[in-house]
Amino acid sequence: MNVLSNEHAFLAVPEPEFCQYEKARFVIQQVPYEHTSSYLEGSSKGPEAMVAASHFVEFYDEELDLETYKQCGIATLAPMDFTGKFDKAAVDHIQSETSRHVRNGKYVVSLGAEHTVTLGFVKAYLEQYPDLAVLQIDAHSDLRAAYHDNPYSHASVMARIHDLNVPLVQIGIRAQCKEEADLIKASANIHTFYAHTIRSQADWMDKAIAALPKNVYLTIDADGFDPAVIPAVGTAEPNGLFWVETLQFLRRVFRERNVVGFDVVECAPIEGSILSEYTLAKLVYRLIGYQVTR
Repeated sequence: MNVLSNEHAFLAVPEPEFCQYEKARFVIQQVPYEHTSSYLEGSSKGPEAMVAASHFVEFYDEELDLETYKQCGIATLAPMDFTGKFDKAAVDHIQSETSRHVRNGKYVVSLGAEHTVTLGFVKAYLEQYPDLAVLQIDAHSDLRAAYHDNPYSHASVMARIHDLNVPLVQIGIRAQCKEEADLIKASANIHTFYAHTIRSQADWMDKAIAALPKNVYLTIDADGFDPAVIPAVGTAEPNGLFWVETLQFLRRVFRERNVVGFDVVECAPIEGSILSEYTLAKLVYRLIGYQVTR
């Protein structure tokens, strides 16, 4: 197991003891798998960019009044190697690696490239939490049976999770095909909160949380945010979520449900800009803080 030294790890904290795998409660897993990007490419660079940007995130969290890392320890793993692994083989590799850390009692935070990687994470967590639901923040519903004839496309990841009989709660959806809309209408296991509806529903957070069972896996596609917040994504869509409302919602989710793990995916860095990866690194640290203080 290749664990990064503290100066190269998430946050680059000065004390090596807070980055050791054996002592850390949290593990940052870098998963740069990109094989089916359908618009702009570059998400394979996202995990490393988020880790690098985290070196400029303040250790002290003003919202939580806490230097979070000192309460839990955060170990960072070297990027996974996907040489020769695509589609099912890649998903199986991700599941195996994630399962190992979950069995070791670690809270796994995964930084992914394309959204396909989430299938591996969810399958790993299902081994321990068979009653798991997935909370998805995303611009796209990702429910196509296949895309470009590939059932392991990033545009089909939630369809594969739905095949596992896992309930889905989707937040911020604003781009889909009719096939996906029809599946949402037909399935009792999919609860979709469209971006255009939450703007007019004061109680959308209450309804979304009520649709979640006790154990939840959280997946955040960077394009769930409005492009004004996170511009560096493969397929940007207008009318996305903003920072304050997203954090208000997620803090409630962490308090009211058992979020067993989470990922952040689909950041495709823009040369000359650090806004997206820095904001996402800060999001990751904030969510770790929500879990520590729940």
